[in-house]
Amino acid sequence: MPLLLLAPLTMIAFASNSLLNRVALAGGHIGAADFGTIRLAAGAVMLGLLCIILRGGLQLRGPARVIGVLSLLLYMYAFSVAYNALDAGLGALILFGVVQITMFAGGLWAREVMPLRRWFGAGMAMAGLAWLLWPAESGPQVSMLHGALMAIAGFGWGLYSLAGRASKDALQATAANFILAAPLGAILGVGLPASEIAISLTGVWLAVLCGAITSGLGYAMWYQVLPQLQASVAAVAQLTVPVIAMVAGVVLLGEVLTLQALLASALVLGGVAVSVLR
Repeated sequence: MPLLLLAPLTMIAFASNSLLNRVALAGGHIGAADFGTIRLAAGAVMLGLLCIILRGGLQLRGPARVIGVLSLLLYMYAFSVAYNALDAGLGALILFGVVQITMFAGGLWAREVMPLRRWFGAGMAMAGLAWLLWPAESGPQVSMLHGALMAIAGFGWGLYSLAGRASKDALQATAANFILAAPLGAILGVGLPASEIAISLTGVWLAVLCGAITSGLGYAMWYQVLPQLQASVAAVAQLTVPVIAMVAGVVLLGEVLTLQALLASALVLGGVAVSVLR
């Protein structure tokens, strides 16, 4: 598939994770913990099949596997619960901004040399997130609890991305993390407070679609795209994910964006762009 088609499809798949999760929860089709558990299991099946087809087998062992599995669980369940109250686009923005800040902090921890523009860009992104979560005159712009949960999800995904740097085969590593995390997720899902929402067939299908297609196939497409893109181009390409999620949320879900949310979003995305572009 041509790169010009594959790259946009991948970004749409990533944005669809937010949309599908929000539709499932806001529509009362399934509870957050159940959605996360089914999504995790569906992703494990899809990624496992892809590894068998494309790699000829599975390799569950590897560097940073424990961190990868635990950070995946942290991301998956915090992400699902956060969408009980967050709009799709704002959730994607918080997630994306915190992922970038976490990876920036990881670079500092590893004593990487950080040019001034990265410090400036990280400061812009953090200011944008703070503004987004700051209470407006009419009340909180975003639920503080659910905004914090999405920030935790972003921290988990940032750790997951940092741990993935030690892997020589990203597809195998991701499949292994999903496969090992799935049974732990089932146990965690049972241990979380029971949802008052009954699981419907629609909710199950939305979770399976999110796990197998927009997560499983989405990650597989991303691994095919990455070698063909410069690192800065790949990072900027991901800037489109919150934008796609916001536009789709307004058009498809009837979500409303305030001026404060739009300006804060521009500040976050601009800060990330400053950080990754020379």
